[in-house]
Amino acid sequence: MLGKTAGGLFWMFRYLERAENTARMIDAGLRISLTRSSAAESEWTAILSSTGLSETYASLHGQPNGSKIIDFLLRDPGNPASIMAQIEAARVNARVVRTALTREVWEAVNECYIVLKRLLAQPVADRDLPRVLQIIRQRSAFVRGALHGSMVRNDMYNFGRIGTFFERADNTARILDQKYYILLPSVRLVGSASDNVQWDTILRATSTTRAYQTLHEGETDPMAIARFLILDGRLPRSLAFCYRKIGENLGYLAEEYNTRHECHALADTLCARFKTKDMNAIFDYGLHEFISDFLRDSAALGRQIEIDYRFSE
Repeated sequence: MLGKTAGGLFWMFRYLERAENTARMIDAGLRISLTRSSAAESEWTAILSSTGLSETYASLHGQPNGSKIIDFLLRDPGNPASIMAQIEAARVNARVVRTALTREVWEAVNECYIVLKRLLAQPVADRDLPRVLQIIRQRSAFVRGALHGSMVRNDMYNFGRIGTFFERADNTARILDQKYYILLPSVRLVGSASDNVQWDTILRATSTTRAYQTLHEGETDPMAIARFLILDGRLPRSLAFCYRKIGENLGYLAEEYNTRHECHALADTLCARFKTKDMNAIFDYGLHEFISDFLRDSAALGRQIEIDYRFSE
């Protein structure tokens, strides 16, 4: 496969996953603003920080404001990482790699773009926001469904899946890092009280509320939540699950091309980290430090994949 095609598939699915993740964070922030207005401003600020867009927002709009932040994240032309911009970028990449996609996948991406272009042509009214966020999540799911249901399990499929899990792991890690002070073993360490609303935000922003409640009988426990989102191999959004899948898909590429690259060794090292760690060791080391190390090493892996498979060629 041409490196440009591999890169197009990788980034197409990264952009789609990023758009969906942003929609989930907006939904979590919206619930906070509706149920606990006193915490709304700090929550919207935290969401901006999680997406890495605080400076971009401040340069355009100044002080944080819930309605402005929502519009900024959904459709602001001045935000290159808005949901609409991500969907447009995914469609551009889909067009570049059109011959590598089945008709079902292309149509799902194109329809996603058309539907959201119409929905986000104007600022979204407060009453319509939950429905719009649901449509964004659904349209992203339709593309994944088309991928699973119609694509041959070859290198094209593997690059798409690597992009999805790479972006998903990054999102989970950044949410955890933003909320790490809540997930300390003892909240006494930061002189704060446990806040159930914040627990709910973490789980909702990662779409894991029902899964966590089912497996933990609804008990709100810092160590259990951190373990669930970092080490639980059953959870599709945990770091351990995502990197197991990245390792598997890279392994399939190594078999298909009969060649291992430096990226394979880097992925093996990252995957091993989740097999040998336990939460006590992570908390002893420092949750923030652990996540910072992970984000640094994950970014290095992404760059190495681009180099090894020649995305720029």
